Amino acid sequence: MTGITYEDFIDLGYDPDDTALVCEFYVEPAADMDMEAAASRVASESSNGTWAELQVEGSVRDLSATACDIDGDRVTVAYPDALFEAGNMPQVLSCIAGNILGMKAVERIRLLDCDWPEKLTTSFPGPQFGTSVREEIFDAGDRPITATVPKPKVGLTTDQHVRVGYEAWTGGIDLLKDDENLTDQDFNPFEERLKRSLEKRDQAEEETGEKKSYLVNVTADGDEMLDRVDMAAEQGCEYVMVDVITTGWAAVQQVRRRCEKHGLAIHAHRAMHAAFDRIETHGVSMRVIAQVARLCGVDHIHTGTADLGKLENEDTVGINEWLYSDLYGLNDVLPMASGGLHPGLVPELVARTGTDIGIQAGGGVHGHPDGTHAGAKALRQAIDGTMAGVPLEEYAEDYPELATALEKWGTETPR
Repeated sequence: MTGITYEDFIDLGYDPDDTALVCEFYVEPAADMDMEAAASRVASESSNGTWAELQVEGSVRDLSATACDIDGDRVTVAYPDALFEAGNMPQVLSCIAGNILGMKAVERIRLLDCDWPEKLTTSFPGPQFGTSVREEIFDAGDRPITATVPKPKVGLTTDQHVRVGYEAWTGGIDLLKDDENLTDQDFNPFEERLKRSLEKRDQAEEETGEKKSYLVNVTADGDEMLDRVDMAAEQGCEYVMVDVITTGWAAVQQVRRRCEKHGLAIHAHRAMHAAFDRIETHGVSMRVIAQVARLCGVDHIHTGTADLGKLENEDTVGINEWLYSDLYGLNDVLPMASGGLHPGLVPELVARTGTDIGIQAGGGVHGHPDGTHAGAKALRQAIDGTMAGVPLEEYAEDYPELATALEKWGTETPR
């Protein structure tokens, strides 16, 4: 018999090999715990330990996580590869972000970052397209692609929704996008909205000579969601949108497999992310959420506005850099900037994040004094002026839509 205690889960001299999943946590120990005691319990509970000393025949230490570094309030835990089921993201997260978030041994704990090993990483498909959507779908060159959500985001009839989409597309927007809570309601049914929107997309493409597409929200229960993916493909849509957190990562993996069958790209809406990442000392960081989304195979994901929009942000630039990074051959992901953006913020957004992004504006398009079409033109003009290196005030001298937008909003960040 071999006794297993919490002390078996901490070794500050341990150097994990490159097969381990290595996670960094922020930890505030409970009042009656020191950091080493808390760290050992994090490693124990997230692998194969428990509160009672166990008597085990033989050894199971090769399946134990090890708290291998403590630096102030940061704890590093290494997880052996054998602990995980290949290609099963719910199981992985049940280990590294499961019970430990509710343990009494810690006052606060936050999963900050993961260093993903090759074997586990490549058991996931990654994105089909990633940033290549700009060329493969839109022929957008080096500029950011653009998107907008009809506003109000729920409540429009299908007639109203389709009309707004057409005005946005013909004004220069690339992507019409459903918002997170528009799916298949009586006032705007999914199938009718999809078919009629794509008819107007085709008309807008003919009139503008530019490629357009539609991020239709397929979020539902698993079977229905796959049926909606099939319907989008049958109607000639290039994309689907999924509320990846509320629908769950297992469902995202199902959608990824079905989208590969049809050659569809996936736009990830991150609704509910703040339940995990808004409190800086607890939960799961947006950085990790973005990592999980990339492994599961989304092509776009919202990552914030680098503190320029209306929402709380967390290291947008750092997250974007990770999404672009080399990851054992997996495709990258196109970050989407959204939440309170308008034309006057475009130059500073591009200065902070670069041009390999998508820019989504809702109120910053539809709130234009002259309506959606003018608002779409103003956003596109702001991007074109920024890409040309011309100050927007100067560029707006030749573009009245942009001039009106700058007069209304200036360069102020909304709240």
